[in-house]
Amino acid sequence: MIALGFDPGLATTGYGIIHKKSSKYFYIKHGTIRTPATKTIPERLAIIYQDAHNLIVKYKPDTIAIERLYFEKNVTNGIYVAQARGVLLLATAHHNIPVVEFSPTEVKIALVGYGRAEKIQVQRMVQKLLSLDTLPRPDDSADALALAICALHIAKTNT
Repeated sequence: MIALGFDPGLATTGYGIIHKKSSKYFYIKHGTIRTPATKTIPERLAIIYQDAHNLIVKYKPDTIAIERLYFEKNVTNGIYVAQARGVLLLATAHHNIPVVEFSPTEVKIALVGYGRAEKIQVQRMVQKLLSLDTLPRPDDSADALALAICALHIAKTNT
């Protein structure tokens, strides 16, 4: 079973793709979708949509995990994240792929066992579970890999 995780953002959307066979996770790819600040918001959202669509077509995931939106202090930034998240959800809907959503706290609990874990602790667990030689970077794509792991962890089918 293949999972694609997305950590949405307008400037940078992280993605991570992994495969699970039996109880073992296998790394496929991770990276970021970057949009230039010189482009309009609709142009930037179109880039996110198109790149997400291309990843879905190329890797044919069985499930997609997207970080659940949460607002801290910067509501304006939250609106842009919500827009990026919306086009990611649209891309998944166009391919009829099941979506699971996790909050950052849920990901931390699932991977580290503590909802207030530091980012580095989550990255180290992702590195260990995927047998990576180095910590996954940048943070956005490391978070996306963690989301993909969570999606496969709860999946009912282990192929």
